[in-house]
Amino acid sequence: MLGSGFIQVFRRRGVNVRVWNRTFEKAKALESYGARACESPAEAARGASRVHVCLHSDDSVDSTLEAALEGIAPGTPVIDHTTVLPQNVEPRRRRLHERGIPFLHAPVFMGPPNAAAATGLMLASGERQLFERVRASLEAMTGTVWYLGERSDTAAVFKLMGNAMILAVVGGLNDMFAIAQANGIDRETAYTLFEKYSPSGQITGRGKRMAAGDYEAAWTLDMALKDADLMLQTAERYDLRVIGAVERLLREASARGLGGLDLGAIAQAPASAAEAASR
Repeated sequence: MLGSGFIQVFRRRGVNVRVWNRTFEKAKALESYGARACESPAEAARGASRVHVCLHSDDSVDSTLEAALEGIAPGTPVIDHTTVLPQNVEPRRRRLHERGIPFLHAPVFMGPPNAAAATGLMLASGERQLFERVRASLEAMTGTVWYLGERSDTAAVFKLMGNAMILAVVGGLNDMFAIAQANGIDRETAYTLFEKYSPSGQITGRGKRMAAGDYEAAWTLDMALKDADLMLQTAERYDLRVIGAVERLLREASARGLGGLDLGAIAQAPASAAEAASR
């Protein structure tokens, strides 16, 4: 979905592109833009000045790169745009380095329309010299490229942090609509809340103070716990999955004596997964 948009951008700039996809018909369809569909990853990579990878998962990245290796000339940069597990990035970089192939991880905050329009945000982390070598090409693919430093997995971590916010917000919206529905308010009417109220201050205000470890109370954790209980009660038969999880987190934090601090104090001493499981 993203790769096809990138190919459209390359072709508009006059860049010759060979493309491989696990479903050959999808690659073949991109010939309408002037790309050439290939039967194998190695065929697509052979003779390329750089190789872009945009796939589903770590397993698909590793299997595709392994299949492409015979076609990738030493010194040819491989740029991976896939959202992957951060712990796998450095081993992947080392494996390619041993073959003489430079590797840069560059995940994106872009939907298919962004990819086709060369807008959105691309992250990148890895060797600075390599980044500078491909910077112009990456900048032509998106609105902004943010280089996060030489640590190879930093972009992968930032990508998951950003996606975590998307999931949290969408899950919260689902719970908000459930509260509305339980109280006889349709979703379109419920959405008018945001015509007057913006929750963005939770990031720019409370989030910034959480990052600095500032928990001076503006809305105490115990008051937030009380309100979370009200939400669960008023939703009646609806299961508020996100609010329910946050309510448990607030209750645990209150039991640790944090109730008089700001709501943001849930970040003061977060429990590990093992600690949470033992409770």
